[in-house]
This record gives sequence, C-alpha cells and structure tokens, in this order.
Amino acid sequence: MTAHTATATRVRTGGPKDDGPKIVEHIMGWTLVVVLAMLVTQLGLM
Repeated sequence: MTAHTATATRVRTGGPKDDGPKIVEHIMGWTLVVVLAMLVTQLGLM
C-alpha cells in the first residue's frame, strides 16, 4: 500500500471546520462572560 492510497482511504473524524455555525460559539462565549460578570458582582469580588 502506497502513501497516497493510505491517505485516500482515511476517514475524517471531525475537527474545527466540522463544527456548527460560528455565531453559536460567539453567543455561548458572550453568555459565559456575562454570567461570570454577574457572579463576580453578586459575590462582591470586584
């Protein structure tokens, strides 16, 4: 089996390009930031 044949039969297992839309990541990230900010202010840490 040559190197070309070995790479051609390789199955993709997913990765960053296979994720959902980027907007979902941004919304979840900002939601986490807001929740952490609310927690910090409620606990009086800032």
